[in-house]
Amino acid sequence: MSTTPSDVLRKAYGDDIILFDEQNESTVYHLLKEFVYDNRTYAILQSDELKKEDEVAVFRVTQNAEGEYELETIEDDDEFETVSELYDEMVFPNQDDL
Repeated sequence: MSTTPSDVLRKAYGDDIILFDEQNESTVYHLLKEFVYDNRTYAILQSDELKKEDEVAVFRVTQNAEGEYELETIEDDDEFETVSELYDEMVFPNQDDL
């Protein structure tokens, strides 16, 4: 499984992205990584709260009709697992050698 680096979100929004939940509460996320896999772009984000728990949020990046980038939750378990594993391999290379 190979990936290609991407920086579409970073170019459009910078290192920090503000997301709103269903209650219109905002949270600032730091953009950790962007990459393309299987012709889809993915973004790995981390809020301060997630950082405390050593967790990240994984999203698929899409473009709307106006050409603006949007983040989608990955509903498919297999796709989520694959993308999460790819990110782990980028962040912790050669961990299998330990």
